Amino acid sequence: MMIMTLCLLVYAALENRIRKQLEHHQETFPDQKNKPTQRPMARWVFYSFKGAHVLSINTKQTLILNLKPHHSALLKLLGPPYQKLYS
Repeated sequence: MMIMTLCLLVYAALENRIRKQLEHHQETFPDQKNKPTQRPMARWVFYSFKGAHVLSINTKQTLILNLKPHHSALLKLLGPPYQKLYS
């Protein structure tokens, strides 16, 4: 029960951070109907990253595949730690 509560806390904190950053920078993220919104659900944001893949070539080069412009914009708003994961 404690692990589930911790997971929900992290989930809610990330959703809150995404929404605050979008509102602060007057940016939007496409929702399920592809309409721009400043209050996306974390579940939808996670799902939208579903097609992004990391390709490692000989452990020397890493490529991120299928990263869309709205993904990059959101990662930029969230800051360097998030951008580093997808660079």
